[in-house]
Amino acid sequence: MSAEKTTNAWAWPIDATQYDQAHALTSREQQFLTVDLPSRIKGSRTRHRPLDSVQRLTHPLNAVFDHIEFDGAKRRDLLRFMLGEMGRRNRSFWAWTDAEWIEIVEDRRYDGNRIIATAFLLRGFETLHALPKRRQVFSCLARRVFGCTVVEEVERHIKSGLHDLGYCARTLRIVPITLAQLLLAVRSPRVEDITEIALLQLQERSGSIASEKCVTAVSRFLVSKGIIENPIRRLGLKPTLLRSAPEIIGADVPVEWARLALYWHETSTLSPNCRLRRYYRILAVGRWLQATHPEIESPAHWTRSIAAESVAMCINQKSGEWAHFGADRARNAGRTMSARTRVQSLSTLRTFFRDLQQWEMIPRRFDPYTAFRSPRSLNALVGFDPRILQDDVWAKLIWAGLNISAADLSVQGRGGAVHYYPLSFVRALTVVWLFTGLRWNEIRRLRLGCIRWQENTPDERVCLLSVPVNKTGTAFTKPVDKIVGELIEVWEKERPAQTKLTDPKTGEQVDYLFAYRNRATGYAYLNAVLIPALCTKAGVPQEDVRGRITSHRARSTIATQLFNAREPMSLFEVQEWLGHKHPSSTQHYAKINPSKLTKSYEKAGYFERNIRAIEVLIDQDVVRKGLAAQEAWKFFDLGHGYCTYDFFDQCPHRMACAQCSFYVGKESTRAQILEAKANLIRLRQEIPLSEPELAAVEQGLAAYEKLIENLVDVPTPGVLYQIEATSAMKATESEEQ
Repeated sequence: MSAEKTTNAWAWPIDATQYDQAHALTSREQQFLTVDLPSRIKGSRTRHRPLDSVQRLTHPLNAVFDHIEFDGAKRRDLLRFMLGEMGRRNRSFWAWTDAEWIEIVEDRRYDGNRIIATAFLLRGFETLHALPKRRQVFSCLARRVFGCTVVEEVERHIKSGLHDLGYCARTLRIVPITLAQLLLAVRSPRVEDITEIALLQLQERSGSIASEKCVTAVSRFLVSKGIIENPIRRLGLKPTLLRSAPEIIGADVPVEWARLALYWHETSTLSPNCRLRRYYRILAVGRWLQATHPEIESPAHWTRSIAAESVAMCINQKSGEWAHFGADRARNAGRTMSARTRVQSLSTLRTFFRDLQQWEMIPRRFDPYTAFRSPRSLNALVGFDPRILQDDVWAKLIWAGLNISAADLSVQGRGGAVHYYPLSFVRALTVVWLFTGLRWNEIRRLRLGCIRWQENTPDERVCLLSVPVNKTGTAFTKPVDKIVGELIEVWEKERPAQTKLTDPKTGEQVDYLFAYRNRATGYAYLNAVLIPALCTKAGVPQEDVRGRITSHRARSTIATQLFNAREPMSLFEVQEWLGHKHPSSTQHYAKINPSKLTKSYEKAGYFERNIRAIEVLIDQDVVRKGLAAQEAWKFFDLGHGYCTYDFFDQCPHRMACAQCSFYVGKESTRAQILEAKANLIRLRQEIPLSEPELAAVEQGLAAYEKLIENLVDVPTPGVLYQIEATSAMKATESEEQ
């Protein structure tokens, strides 16, 4: 039987309204408590009269003792002690304050837990947290008030639910104390009666991190049962507007400037993180304004000259300058801010003044887009420069991710080496980061069942990943490696049953893939835990010349590798795969690497093109038949024909080879030349031309013969070859004679 069914009929056991709760004692009660009772306690052996004169005081006490099953001599002793305290204080216990009850509890002669149970059942007790050794008191008091059987059954029910959610034994050990405090706070042993207010109050009073974690765990269990709507957040993780005290962050800022800055933060439609970053920048400008122009307190008083000074300040601003925590705490204190940060500072001012003017909070005295425009010299410093990882480093991280084990994730705790998430969870999360190129927010918000398989051939399956609504676009589907789908399927089989969580982007109630213990993966888990563990296993440093290895650098690395692959994806294909809305966004991630650029340059043949290198054709049949000495076998391609002269690079007739015996004309080129010459001759013969026109035609005819006429006295390689052959024959004949 479930705990809910067991406790449905439970009612408050002691009805205090049926008793006389008068604070003052009657004369008869006072006589008995101050005279008769002390004489009875001194140990007289005579038979004592019953406590009839103080029945108004003893009846509620006996009802409590009956409920908590307290009998025997110790019950009589405690009853006499309580009556004696009423006589000493000269008023009934109904009039005692919480401080007086605590004073009585601290009396070591009697069981303080039964006294606290009496106070709780009869009049309520609001300061239980002030009791000494309250941890033991809560558990014992809950069992006495609600019954051991009921409390133990509720404990088993909650422990079983938390175990199904993935909580370990270390958290389950604290459940009895946490549950006892919650039941006492709502004054009911029913789980359905636990409220969010009781959880928050207990969280504020928790004295240790373990207790606070247990309260958070119980809240997630209650959410899974539909008892409360949202789980409470850890105190250190509660989203707050001001990361420090308001008087510190608003120091040295004009009052009106700070008011309008806060109004802008609460009214702007930008994302929460973007609004918070810009809010801090607006306050920094306010501190500069207070230091340089104390007479100006509101954006309404700004002029074009003040805007120009603020632009100069943003361009020359140092890291940590005008920040609420001081420059001494900045990571790069004293250094010039990056060009991108300075551009964003000017963009913040444009947005701030534009919104206030459009909302009619301030008059329009100048155009923000013109007044706070980024200089061209500054914009030139901001370009496409993705922070990709080197190929060898990325390959080592992939190897580490595919071979990650529990020992790589363990941290030393009280119970030995432990890690928070199951190993199948971590492996699936690792391959998603290494192979999908998603943003961290998209990985956290992946839905259960986001993987589907497409059968292209009987032996080939393609894994398709459904990506939720993202930063710049709607949901889409993209192909990923099969290892991603396989490890996600393993985690889905082992994933504990979780309650649906609210997607902050869409407002839908969804089942997150990477949810554990009724919550999504922590925001800092990938950057602070998983990536450092992978770097340690791979033996690579956590930082390189471009900075720390973070989750977003994988997106740039994967996009660049796809863009520079042996059969690369085009820029538009990479854009679709990354889920970008515009190709310009993809250019921030995909970059041509030097290796691909070198190969493309070599294929372009710039050097060969400029020196007019001529491709040499070889007749392989002549070479194979051994006829290279008798027939031409090497041909230089001239475009309009071929030259078979071995020393073509030294021939003066390279551009006019028609009369050379080593020249072999192409059939297509020869036909074109003859046709052109015939056309020119025909024009001269058939069309009467003027002197200028006739000169132009004759120049066309002369162009074909000019080179030959210039080389009349220069023998061609063929003539030289015949002369050399004739001389050789004559020399041979003379020797024979």
